[in-house]
Amino acid sequence: MPVINLTIQLKEAILANKLHAGDALSSIRALAKDLKVSVMTTKRAYTDIERDGFIKTVAGKGSFVTERNQDFLRKELLRQLEEHLQKAVKIAKAAGLSNEKLQELLSLIVEVDN
Repeated sequence: MPVINLTIQLKEAILANKLHAGDALSSIRALAKDLKVSVMTTKRAYTDIERDGFIKTVAGKGSFVTERNQDFLRKELLRQLEEHLQKAVKIAKAAGLSNEKLQELLSLIVEVDN
């Protein structure tokens, strides 16, 4: 499991409220063992999500989910949305779908979801 996948999975668990503010994360070594990845991969993932404000590491105590800043949460969700939409546009172009048809499809999906 590459660092990026682990980082994304941890962020998604926090954003989806599967992990809450104050929850302790598994130790780096324990998580590495459970996932059968290197300790360095897990360490890098924890470093990345701490840099992004999702967790806080306390020396000798472990890593904990931080209180989510609503503005930060919104920006992260918008970033993820943009990433997914870029992938959808690439797929639509590969399928020969026009911009108008893609917009119609998106509108239909939004309408059905409401």
